[in-house]
Amino acid sequence: MRLGLVGYGTGGQHFHGPFIEAVNGIQLVGIVARAADKVAAAKADFPDVPVFESLDSMMASVSLDAVTVTTPPHTRRELVLKAIEAGLHVVADKPFAPNAEVARELTKAAQDRGVVLSVFHNRRFDTDIVTLKKTLESGVLGQVWRFQSRFDLDDPATLEKGPEGGLLRDLGSHVVDQAIHLFGSVASVNANLDNMELPEGTTNTSFCITLNHKNGVHSHLSASKVNGLVAKEILVYAENGGYHSLATDVQAQDIFAGKRPVEDLDGWGYQDEAHWALLATPEDKRTVPSEQGRYHDYYQQFYDAVTQGKTPPVTCEEAIEVLKVIDAVSLSAAQNQCVSID
Repeated sequence: MRLGLVGYGTGGQHFHGPFIEAVNGIQLVGIVARAADKVAAAKADFPDVPVFESLDSMMASVSLDAVTVTTPPHTRRELVLKAIEAGLHVVADKPFAPNAEVARELTKAAQDRGVVLSVFHNRRFDTDIVTLKKTLESGVLGQVWRFQSRFDLDDPATLEKGPEGGLLRDLGSHVVDQAIHLFGSVASVNANLDNMELPEGTTNTSFCITLNHKNGVHSHLSASKVNGLVAKEILVYAENGGYHSLATDVQAQDIFAGKRPVEDLDGWGYQDEAHWALLATPEDKRTVPSEQGRYHDYYQQFYDAVTQGKTPPVTCEEAIEVLKVIDAVSLSAAQNQCVSID
């Protein structure tokens, strides 16, 4: 599968390129980058891959089967539609669309054209989430009551500023998707957003969200990028005990340290033993060995969806459900009340 990467900011460089490279069967055949530093980074990372100034010029110059669109959020709708109209399969970075209504438009366009469209909720493949999901599926905890997820980063430089940006649509897209991935559909939302007035406009910089799932679980999600704190914490309270994870963002940390998964696929994405989760039951307390986190599994599953007709790693319907929750979070925070998900 010949794939082009549209955008080479931190997403394209760190969360797409290295994991596309790690999948047999996918060939990266072009990169779209404009800023001089991004062009230089793309050429340094992939010296044999041509760099283009636009999606149009890439489509005119190389044969493509698929593209990944990881440009700033306000540009994605147009680029995703252009790729779909050209008959290309598409990975759209999150947030998938400005709201659920636009997401439905993109979904219909892909269905009408007969191409695969998938959304890059790669953090389903985080090491701590994969480990927790396996623990939940074992049944050892029984009925889950409460799920808490805290994801704080000391990374104000990557906050997308202005009303169309903000942390909710950035990290919020991921943690909401993780909660739905683990515990299913959401019935209602209570939320608070913390805003800053910036030159680009009002920007939400942290959040605290309660999701009431249809199965009775309640999830409590919080995150920040501007408060100087770093934490990746998960808590689960259940009828047969509890679960506590204080993980590191191991895949991202390794990427930023210059490592690439293709260099050691078997050893990639494992949490060191000092950060293994604690499982507490009436019988005992024990650590839970880390499962492997594999962002490249997203691209393997996308490849299988394109070439074998399998289910994409994240379907448009799942991404729309996340956006419906995100839309409800904004409404709940603005009105200071519980909002039901229609």
